[in-house]
Amino acid sequence: MDLEVVEGDITELEVDAVANAANNGLWMGAGVAGAIKRAGGEEIEREAMALAPIAVGQAVATSAGNLKAKHVVHAAVMGQDLKTSAELVSQATRRTLEVADDLGARSLALPAFGTGVGGFPIERCAELMVTEARAFEPAHLERVVFAVFGHDAERAFMAAVGE
Repeated sequence: MDLEVVEGDITELEVDAVANAANNGLWMGAGVAGAIKRAGGEEIEREAMALAPIAVGQAVATSAGNLKAKHVVHAAVMGQDLKTSAELVSQATRRTLEVADDLGARSLALPAFGTGVGGFPIERCAELMVTEARAFEPAHLERVVFAVFGHDAERAFMAAVGE
């Protein structure tokens, strides 16, 4: 499976699925979730909230509304307290990969889980997420794009990927 790093807008990528760094109530407020809702439409949030709540660390899929992608995988990387941990970042990453693969997606874009509202350190996030992606044995996924915001995040993920 190919791993790539892109600094830019996850909603603009040509991939089969994009991941949303969600809370377990699946309401879409700020950050990545807000960007996905603005670009893809409010129906994404309505679909997601109909599946809520989910356990923290778990993931569910919805349609992608007006996005170029076909699916949005909502990964609950935090609860209503908006706090996360290394264990939750790893678990949410693994579940997102599994859900996207189960959907038959060949490509997936992942944001830096938990580093926005959750305040998780970007370098540690990059290490954890890349480790999970490398350990994953896909049936369908061929390409994972870490779509990150800002040069610090780009550098951290490039270092973790080894580019």
